Amino acid sequence: MGELRIAVFASGGGTNLQALIDATKSGGLDGRVSAVISNNSNSYALVRAAKENIPGYHISGKTHPEQKELIRRLLDVLEMNGVNLIVLAGYMKLLPVEIIREYRNRIINIHPALLPKYGGKGMYGINVHKAVLESKDRISGATVHMVDEAYDHGAILIQRTVPVLPDDDPETLAARVLEVEHRILPQAAGMFLC
Repeated sequence: MGELRIAVFASGGGTNLQALIDATKSGGLDGRVSAVISNNSNSYALVRAAKENIPGYHISGKTHPEQKELIRRLLDVLEMNGVNLIVLAGYMKLLPVEIIREYRNRIINIHPALLPKYGGKGMYGINVHKAVLESKDRISGATVHMVDEAYDHGAILIQRTVPVLPDDDPETLAARVLEVEHRILPQAAGMFLC
């Protein structure tokens, strides 16, 4: 297969994107981020891409109202950039099934909680950390998993835990989990090297 060429899909700040970029620069990940795709034109992930001279694309229902056009554009961008691994890093959309079929077993997602307990529709961002705290669980963590047609459902690749502290609120727990995300996402991407 040759060089690992990653497309990162992100909707927000792109800190996990930055972790991947940093890992490729330091030699911790043998590959490169070849494209950044966001459904949000104001995503800071697109700013991070521009700063690193990585092609960035806003592709959404606004840019492509017809679903078939949107899927075609996504596939074109992935092919044009030679992508052989897709990383969902805070991407707030369900990936179209056509993309999943085309890149089957070459798509991973980082999730800010332990799966399968805290997965599924609505379990993203701060909502996950609120659910963990409400459950009175004593551990949380982050999970990198394979992507299939269901939210947060594919096989788990790496999972790391963090303690839930007595004085945690959703924001403090999120910050501690995010540190773990930044470590395990490049490790998981490295599993796809040939």
